[in-house]
Amino acid sequence: MLERGEVANSWRHERWDSLRLLTPNWQSRLPGLRYEGPDPDGYMTVAEVTGFIERFAAISRAPVRAGADVTSVRRTDGGYQVTTSRGEIHCRAVVIASGACNQPAVPRFSDAVPASVEQLTPFDYRDPAKLPDGGVLVVGASATGVQLAAELQRSGRPVTLSVGEHVRLPRTYRGRDVLWWMDASGLWDQRYDEVEDLTRARRLPSPQLVGTPERATLDLNALASMGVELVGRWAAVRDGRALFSGGLRNVFSLADLKMERLLGTFDEWARADGRDAEAGPPERFPATRVPEPARLQLDLRSGEIRAIVWATGFRPDYGWLDVPVTDAKGHLRHDGGVVASPGLYALGLPVLRRRKSTFIYGIENDAREVIDHLTRHLAVRR
Repeated sequence: MLERGEVANSWRHERWDSLRLLTPNWQSRLPGLRYEGPDPDGYMTVAEVTGFIERFAAISRAPVRAGADVTSVRRTDGGYQVTTSRGEIHCRAVVIASGACNQPAVPRFSDAVPASVEQLTPFDYRDPAKLPDGGVLVVGASATGVQLAAELQRSGRPVTLSVGEHVRLPRTYRGRDVLWWMDASGLWDQRYDEVEDLTRARRLPSPQLVGTPERATLDLNALASMGVELVGRWAAVRDGRALFSGGLRNVFSLADLKMERLLGTFDEWARADGRDAEAGPPERFPATRVPEPARLQLDLRSGEIRAIVWATGFRPDYGWLDVPVTDAKGHLRHDGGVVASPGLYALGLPVLRRRKSTFIYGIENDAREVIDHLTRHLAVRR
């Protein structure tokens, strides 16, 4: 196993200080290791996740080569040649487990932002004190964006949140964590070959959730109540002005509709499975409030905004992969983790084999099936 840094490297060095897992502690489990602390309904801190992964590495006796940065993977007649900062490795098969969040996805027009405005990504952000005094524009309303907007607003800074497509969810539903419903109802076990639009499913933004001791819901209504200003998707920069798209009402309505449909699916499952009596009554939540009027532009030269945090998602980095298996957008071409090159595999990507693929506890079933294919591949080549 090759690791460019140390065990749990991204959790040590690429996360902001207050981050917690979105999944409750009882869902944090790996083969031979599960959460056994006093707060099963809580959410692990960065330090706790790091320790959890370290314990798993020790328990599993994983043969990790730390500080081995992979710079190239090439096909050979017998398999692959892997070039690392610690030398060459020749192997018959390779499993790519570098994830899909290697680089922040920042729009090209960021180059047109005035130099007086500091720009950060979630990899750069640690806490509000590291930002210059003044207003902050957070771009993106998935889990990362709403969490950072809330933290910055609580620090006393004026915050504007640019909202595009998003997934709205309550933190708890009918007395249980919403992710309990995803798990128990079987939605997270849906296989990739059963998903109607797999490409879209793999690129959906993460849901608007936050892990807090209060198990609080952090949606756009909560942010607006805190004083965060909501604007539309950032479309362009022109003459030092940020231009935002209109149509927030439609964006909000679509997110609300999808949430209502999902909650309805939970209710139907609870009735069919005889679970209605053990859960609270069905709930419905207020529609997302549309700001009137919502600003369509913001002068970035005025001093109102001193910093921008790009919470616009991430993309994988396969610059080291010298095998033609990526598409025009830089994503791996694979079928459930079986990459389009014999002996090449992937794990840890969104909806790899199931909807829960990118969560800690979701990797085990994927790994067993992918490694089963790998084992058959090696057996044939003997």
